[in-house]
Amino acid sequence: MIYIEKDIENHPETLEIVSASNTKIKVIKDTAKLFKQISTASDPIEAGKKILLLSQNKGPFLKKCPGTKNYLCCGYKILHLASFCTMDCSYCILQAYFHPPLLRYFVNTQDMEKELDTLFAEKKIYRIGTGEFSDSLIFEKHTNISARLTEKFGKQNHCVLELKTKTVNIKNQLRLNHNRKTIMSWSLNTEKVINTEERGTASLEARLNAAAQCEKQGYPLAFHFDPVIIYKDCEQDYKEVITRLFKSVSKDNIVWISIGTFRYIPTLKNIIENRFKNSKIIYGEFIKGLDNKMRYFKPIRIEFYKKIIDYIKQIAPNVLIYFCMEDEQAWQKSFGFTPEQRGGLSAMLDKSAKRICNLQ
Repeated sequence: MIYIEKDIENHPETLEIVSASNTKIKVIKDTAKLFKQISTASDPIEAGKKILLLSQNKGPFLKKCPGTKNYLCCGYKILHLASFCTMDCSYCILQAYFHPPLLRYFVNTQDMEKELDTLFAEKKIYRIGTGEFSDSLIFEKHTNISARLTEKFGKQNHCVLELKTKTVNIKNQLRLNHNRKTIMSWSLNTEKVINTEERGTASLEARLNAAAQCEKQGYPLAFHFDPVIIYKDCEQDYKEVITRLFKSVSKDNIVWISIGTFRYIPTLKNIIENRFKNSKIIYGEFIKGLDNKMRYFKPIRIEFYKKIIDYIKQIAPNVLIYFCMEDEQAWQKSFGFTPEQRGGLSAMLDKSAKRICNLQ
């Protein structure tokens, strides 16, 4: 079901989405009733995944990644085009982040393009992604926004776009003039985690096949092992994923690989318990971190990191690996250095993007 806010009923992009859709459409003057409908459902999160609200973004589209106090942030910029997700991963923080949870897409993309033009005019390196508040490619059913962004980024040489996904919705991305300024990026996990914790996502094999197709089209790639779920014999399972990854794509075309173990805000625990009755992911050895998120006991995290980093480096010694939201001690004990010793995490990522994506 697609709901349209009355004030954007005749917006050009609204009309384009409606004309291409075979879904039921309803124009609403007041979103309060819709929000109440979702909030009072037996499972508001599931209900919100079946409703798409077209509206305007009345704030900035470009935002700094909020990061987490006391943990190292990568200096990413978020391009906020849409919210929430059609897929259903047990660990997803979006379940607890949006109130009410529902799919929302902002049609005033001309304002977004103006913000990008201003940023491009600075002629500085920026790493920008659309996969923070939603999956980057789930709206391809209704829009061609990712393709439009890819071609827009391809016309400049200083900024790079990362499209992060667990889907294989790459049809719109093929045969575009991307100029290597868009990184096609996949979140990866073990077969066990995908099968038990990631409802509605593409299989591991399908994700890797999609990445290989994009590489053939000249796209640079990135991969994210986040969240890593620690369980018995998980190290061998993650090593198997890494082996399959490097059999699927070239190690020299990977801009970066991130790793981050599962962490969660306390309010997410009840959601997981209620919505994923068979999930065991919240029953590991957790302690409260400096950001008030529950995290695996640090020695457990570091032991895992060291083994996985070593395995990746055996296959791809030059690929850039980084942590998503870890402290300097974890870096030092896992990598043998801290980002500060190499100019900072942002500089490390910028350098890799410059080299592989041909940034100026």
